[in-house]
Amino acid sequence: MTTKSNTVKPAGNMRNSTKRLAMLALFSALIVLMAFTPFLGYIPLGFTRATIIHIPVILGSLLLGPSNGAFLGLVFGLTSLINNTVNPTATSFVFSPFYSLGEFDGGWPSLLICLVPRILTGVVPYYVYHLFRKLNKKFRPNAAVPLAAAGVSGALTNTLLVMNLIYLFFGKQYAAANGKAADAAYLFILSVIGINGVPEAIVAGILLTLLGKVLLNEKVRANIGV
Repeated sequence: MTTKSNTVKPAGNMRNSTKRLAMLALFSALIVLMAFTPFLGYIPLGFTRATIIHIPVILGSLLLGPSNGAFLGLVFGLTSLINNTVNPTATSFVFSPFYSLGEFDGGWPSLLICLVPRILTGVVPYYVYHLFRKLNKKFRPNAAVPLAAAGVSGALTNTLLVMNLIYLFFGKQYAAANGKAADAAYLFILSVIGINGVPEAIVAGILLTLLGKVLLNEKVRANIGV
């Protein structure tokens, strides 16, 4: 006597999987669009670029889970690699092994700086968000506090890891490329974190709260299958 396999997914689960893949593709397309639209995703500041591309990465992580968030972070990192190779600034060598500025060359650490922090930007906020919801079970999925915490943690993950890895691997070269003394390299790194990273974190917290209020509403999540 034969029995039917239990491995066949119910139609509802397959529809939800298709919706999740569609959402992943949509967020990936949004990241690419932002990255290659002038002054939208990457905002040039002369010595570096400010970014808001981590916003769809973080939001995608909360909606689709940390593994998909890591994938979106990888897409983010690849757009940074491409931008710093074909449209470089004075310090693009720290993000691209394919670009050099005089005596300053990138290398394998450039790939590490460009990709790893961005991948973690799609992972850390997911766990911060759920930690806040675990600490206070009254928080609904679209509550402001865990959403803001996720936004801030994602932006800071990106900024703090990028800038400290730059100091670790290219501290003196990075300072020199910006016309700073080598012994003041970390002070310059701290100034970039303060001038660039702190506003990015505040903006991320606000935008994640506003967008998450809508997209993480229980009815909306049920409709989009996440």
